Order: sequence, then C-alpha cells, then structure tokens
Amino acid sequence: MDKFAAARNAPRERRRVRAAQYLRMSTDRQAYSIENQRDAIRDYAALMCYDIVATYEDAGRSGLNIERRPALQRLLADIESGQADYETVVVYDVSRWGRFQNIDESASYEYRCQRAGVRIEFCAEQFANDGSVGSDVLKAIKRSMAAELSRMLSQKVFIGQTRVVKMGFRGGGHAGYGFRRLLVDASGKPKTILKRHEWKALATDRVVLVPGPEAEIEIVRWIFKQFIKGKLEVEIARALNERGVLTDLGQPWTTASVRSILTHEKYIGNNVWNRTSERLHSNRVRNPASAWIRVENCSAPLVSRKLFERARAIAQARRSRISNEQLLVELSKLLEQRGKLSGSIINAEPGYSTKSMYIHRFGTLQAAYDLVGYEASANYRYFNIITQLHRRRLEIIEDLLMVIGQAGGRARYDSKTKLVTVNEEFSIAVWIARCRPSTYGYPHWPFHKRRLLGADVSILIRVLPDNVTVRDYLIAPAWEAERAAPMLSPNNGVRLDAFLFQSLDPVVEMAKRAPIGEVG
Repeated sequence: MDKFAAARNAPRERRRVRAAQYLRMSTDRQAYSIENQRDAIRDYAALMCYDIVATYEDAGRSGLNIERRPALQRLLADIESGQADYETVVVYDVSRWGRFQNIDESASYEYRCQRAGVRIEFCAEQFANDGSVGSDVLKAIKRSMAAELSRMLSQKVFIGQTRVVKMGFRGGGHAGYGFRRLLVDASGKPKTILKRHEWKALATDRVVLVPGPEAEIEIVRWIFKQFIKGKLEVEIARALNERGVLTDLGQPWTTASVRSILTHEKYIGNNVWNRTSERLHSNRVRNPASAWIRVENCSAPLVSRKLFERARAIAQARRSRISNEQLLVELSKLLEQRGKLSGSIINAEPGYSTKSMYIHRFGTLQAAYDLVGYEASANYRYFNIITQLHRRRLEIIEDLLMVIGQAGGRARYDSKTKLVTVNEEFSIAVWIARCRPSTYGYPHWPFHKRRLLGADVSILIRVLPDNVTVRDYLIAPAWEAERAAPMLSPNNGVRLDAFLFQSLDPVVEMAKRAPIGEVG
C-alpha cells in the first residue's frame, strides 16, 4: 500500500467549527440558570467539535419580546453586518431563544441569521435543526409551547396577585402622596418603611399602605376641601406649585396628579387593584371598573368617606354636564373678553373648562378655534398642517403595506424606527414634505436627510400647495438620497429627478414574490 492509499484510509480529524452561544434567563425557573445553560452548551460543543468564540448573554430578561434583550439585538446586528466570525449559534432550547407570543416573530429572527449564513442549533432539543420537515414541525410545536407557557404563567401570577390584594396587601406600584409603603413579614409583623425604588426581597413578605407625614396628609385634605368649594384641578395644582409643594415623585403638580388624589379610593382606606394592566409586556390598557379588584377598609383613611363622595360627585357632574356646544359658547365668550385665545389663557380663566378638555373633545385646539371663528397664530396653523401631513403619511404607508401584501410580498411598519421592512430584505424610510412656496412663489419641499438612518431605500412624498394631494414620489436608494439638497425644487437635475414617480408601483414591484417555476 502506497503512502497515498494509507493517507486515504487513515481516520480524519474532524474540522473545528467556530460557534457563538446565546444565553438567556428570566425569573421563571432555576433549571434555566445561565450556568446550567453554559454547562450544557460546553458539553454539546465538545461533542460537536465546536469552539465557542463569542457569548451573548441576556440575564434576567424576559423572552416575550426583543426590545428588552440587548444581547439578542447585538447578536443579530453582528451577524447581519458581517462582523460575526462564527458559523453557528448554539442555544440551550427553543424557549431560551424566545417565548414570543407570535411564533412567526421567533422564526423571523432565526431566518435572518440563516440568511446571513449563520445557523441556529438547540443543544437540549431532541431534534436536529436541519430544515427537514420533521425538524420544522417539532420546532413550531416547541415555539407554540413556549408562548403558551408564558400565557399560563401570566395567568397564574395574576391569580396569585389577586389573592394577595384580596387579603388586604398592596398589589404593587407607588404608595401615592400622603402614604408610605410598610413592609411586613408573613405573620403581618412590621419590618421597615420602604423608600422610593426599594422593593421587598422575600417572596413571603408583604406590603401595606400606612399614613405618611402629617404635612402631606394635611395637603391631601386641603385638596379635597378646595375642590368641593368649586376650585378646578388646574387651579389647585397652580396653588400648590406656587407654594413650592412637590408630588410624591418630586415633580410639580398637574391637573392629572390632582385628579389622581380626588378619584383614588385608597384615600378612604380601600385597596383597588387592576385599574390598568400590561400583561405579557403588551401596551398598557385601562380596564373597565368591573375588572377592578376592590377590598374595602384595609388601610387607614386620610379623608372621610363623605368628603370623598362629595368630591367624586362634583367631578362626575363636571364631566357630564357640559356639551360640545356649551364648550364652544364658553370659548366664544372668552374670545370676546380677551380678544385672543391660547392654552394658557383658557387654563387661567376661573370657572372655564381647561385646555385639555377642548383637545379631548375636538382633537386639537386649532379645531376648536376654527369652530368659533378665531384665526390662530402662524405657529398654530403650522402645527395643524404638520398634524394633517402626519396622518396623510400614515394613510399612504397603510395603503403601501396592503398593496405589497396583495402582490405576494410581506411588509410591516415599525412605529419606533419609522421604517417599513419589506420581505425582511430591505427597509424603507417614508416621510412627507409640505409644500413651501419661495419668495418668488415657486414651490419647495424640505428634505430631512437625518431620517435616512438605517434605511436602504428613501421615499419622499411631495404634496401640492394644499398639503393633501400627492404631487409625486421620490423613490431613491438611501445613499443617493443622502447626496440630495436639503430643499427640493420642481427641477433638481437629471441625477435626482430620475427617481421621481407618479405612484409607488416601483416599490411594489421590488416586493413581489414570483413562484419558483417562473424564476429565471
């Protein structure tokens, strides 16, 4: 046997693979501790001949979304930017990758890694993440199970918190002005007064509300007395600020902070919980009164029930007794007396409705001004135009998303980044420019290039002088748009005007998906 044959028959050493590890732990199970995950991944890497060259760790982070997970965001950024010097990412199991309530979101992050040439492996799962039908089915089931477990845990936590509240203990949050949070042990024995940003450390400890300093209690009672004498919340807030009194959060008083004292039942000794909720890290919502958890007479009251009920009746009467027509009559009368209108003038007038009331009823102060025939300053007219353009821009984006979907593509709009992502392949910055006539009457459109950050394509919607009707669309690569002038004119040269279109059809064409049989 020659030496070449011997070399062919000799056992070959397995190629070492460079890999990264992603670790995440929330507070749900000790079995998922960071160290346990690290040990399991180390054993897996030794078996697979992987060299762990990078670690991304989200300790104490929930897997419900990506916003609160900086390590996962950094991992995706490194991979998609080409900075990752590894071929694979090892994760303990599917649930450590995330408990996303929409399993498509979990899949999208994994797809982004695969598209950039980096595969994801789960070392504790009983399937190989190799793209086979069986693997994909099991992975989808695991993702659904991870999401469902979060929902079950959330429900269990809610039931547990409800039980604690019904026992008379605090459900969470700040104590509120005039109160302090007292930490007690399992038997109810007092331990210490919790300061701001201090929370209980033992699961068996509980928190109850107790009266705070006498000076704060006197302020609370003064607020109620002033209110039943006919003072408005804005007048009470102004008086407290003039006296140099701050809220329990160390901030000046506002109409809302005064109203929170006048309407919260804790000031008569009741424990009311679940007025708002933010379950599974969703947006905070106001719950109907039927969903509130209320326990009466569980803490010392700061005001009498009779005083509280009188204040609540006055507040309800003020909210219900005045119609839109009466509001406009008030505004017309105030305009006749003062000769002009502004938010500060409205709030300063005793016995009149507040500025926030007009905004709540009519959308904007400008809308109320228009109904009483008052022409506001140029600033208000500018704000009105900007608000109008903002709504028009969102309408156009919604239409674009719908048309892309009808064409077989996928598009989503992120309100935080202000970007439209198409097929998870490229992003678009979309904004709208108001028409600004020059000194000589020629139209111009401001081009804010700072809004191009993170976008691959730039779309500028240019409108006609009515600031409603679309004139055309500038659809250009972001790098080309960055070279544009800060103010566009009707004629900007062949280089830029070549990207002007009468519709968004070019974007839709880029987003279209063709069946495999039609490609090439």
